[in-house]
Amino acid sequence: MVYNCNIEKDGDMFLVDFPDMPNVLTFGDTQEHALEMAKEALEAILESEIAQGLPVRQPSYKGGHPVVVASHITLALRLRSLRGDRSQTEIAGKLGMSYQAYQRLENPRKANPTVKTLEKIARAYGRELSISL
Repeated sequence: MVYNCNIEKDGDMFLVDFPDMPNVLTFGDTQEHALEMAKEALEAILESEIAQGLPVRQPSYKGGHPVVVASHITLALRLRSLRGDRSQTEIAGKLGMSYQAYQRLENPRKANPTVKTLEKIARAYGRELSISL
């Protein structure tokens, strides 16, 4: 998952904003530092919104500079999206796991699934797990 940000030089600082995430603003001393801070700020907001059960805006802005979201956050968002209107309890039952175990999968602060678990999830949704390195 990639969100794009804008970087604007303002005096000695480089200011960063995300059109798709208006609540994420940061800055850096250099453009490279600003991009590092952008990734950190974006991921912190995404983790917080996921943990609070808030809806997360999907990336659509294509200009500016790309910021790649960490895999554990992308996984949590993707699982939530795949689940749709179904409850976590319903999906947990379909996967043969406890509600609490499934709930951890949708929490980027707690999730650490094995590849076998990811394959099981993919099968439950009628999909293939594809890993590209």
